[in-house]
Amino acid sequence: MESIVRNARREDMPAVLALIQELADFEREPDAVELTVTALQEDGFGDIPKFHCFVAERDSVIVGMALVYFRYSTWKGVALHLEDLIVTRAQRGKGIGEALYRRVMEYGLSHNAKRVQWEVLGWNDGAIRFYERTGARVLRDWHVVHMDEENLSEYCKKK
Repeated sequence: MESIVRNARREDMPAVLALIQELADFEREPDAVELTVTALQEDGFGDIPKFHCFVAERDSVIVGMALVYFRYSTWKGVALHLEDLIVTRAQRGKGIGEALYRRVMEYGLSHNAKRVQWEVLGWNDGAIRFYERTGARVLRDWHVVHMDEENLSEYCKKK
């Protein structure tokens, strides 16, 4: 059977969280996920949704997801950020990831995004080759900067 990509629903969030954990495991950060199903449901399906999610189904089972949100570039204008795209290990190599990727790009285009942007780990050669084949540019001179909740709190306490 062929896979389908559709907009995620509130009731899909347990499967989405399981995929997020699978991605964290793949990225060698198995203990990093603090998110809950409740938070995903509230953040994605509340009065002001903070993200949009697509899921891929095969035989009525969710086997992949892509989570995006809009941001604003002071150089370009509206930008769509692809936070995560994951397909279960057993379903990789079947075109599901590319179907999710295409849906994300079409979503960005349909919302007049001037660009779609995301991060990729430097050791993920397969993903980098795929992205470059699609016309994406990997900006190797840029570094991702994060400030976690603890350090954010400490910084803001300082005068």
